[in-house]
Amino acid sequence: MEYLKSLLQREEVRGVVRAADGEIREFHRKGVIDLFTLLTEEPQVLDGAQIADRVIGRGAALLMVKGRVREVFAYVISEPALDILQQAGIPTAYATLQPHIINRTGTDICPVEKLTASTSDPEEAYERIKNFLNP
Repeated sequence: MEYLKSLLQREEVRGVVRAADGEIREFHRKGVIDLFTLLTEEPQVLDGAQIADRVIGRGAALLMVKGRVREVFAYVISEPALDILQQAGIPTAYATLQPHIINRTGTDICPVEKLTASTSDPEEAYERIKNFLNP
């Protein structure tokens, strides 16, 4: 996990996945789009993977549970995201715990965090996020 965390030091890297086979994938886009795309197109990469990310909210946590991720680190994580990961038995470390992830303009709660607030079902969260990303 320390190696993955070191990769987050590069400004363009938003998140890093180490698959069970050791393959490394980097996320460069903000939000959950890279995680969602990986889960949709190559779910085997997440199965048993380690993830280090800059920010993890409830939606990302539910996608990680659906993807059967085995370990997580976040610089910033929301309390709802931490609850989801802990309930799934996924070891999670973090630098900062916040009540919620805030949107990019700093004016409200992250839209994906709000979108998934009323579900703890990873499948339902996946469908909600899919509809949000592909209206």
